Amino acid sequence: MIHAVIDTNVLVSALLTSKSDTATVQVLEAIMNGQIIPLYNEEIISEYEIVLNRPTFNFTESTVYHYINAIKEKGLLSSRNESNEEYPDPNDAVFYEVALSREDSYVVTGNLKHFPKTPIVVTPAQIMEILRNTQQSVFSH
Repeated sequence: MIHAVIDTNVLVSALLTSKSDTATVQVLEAIMNGQIIPLYNEEIISEYEIVLNRPTFNFTESTVYHYINAIKEKGLLSSRNESNEEYPDPNDAVFYEVALSREDSYVVTGNLKHFPKTPIVVTPAQIMEILRNTQQSVFSH
């Protein structure tokens, strides 16, 4: 099991696609089946609500709250660990700083350039590869 902060763009991409094999959909499935434990705080939940409820996306309210509630139920309410990093969009700082609240966690994003270049910031495809490697090492012992 892996702990990760899920950037809003990953949720948007997963909900917009009609392809079930995309990395963003796989991340969402991994959250739903307990393989990825999402880390969040109230700022992150608030951003999820604001963005996912935008009329542009046309997501139903039940879909939006199904996934937000799942993240809250399956995840861990976490605090922010302040960092001195520079962010192109200061609103992204919360995602990185919540990830810093746990030593072994990641930020999963489709926008790597919005975050510091560190090993904890990964794409959906990279987190799925990390998850596969973690599961293989567990089964090989």
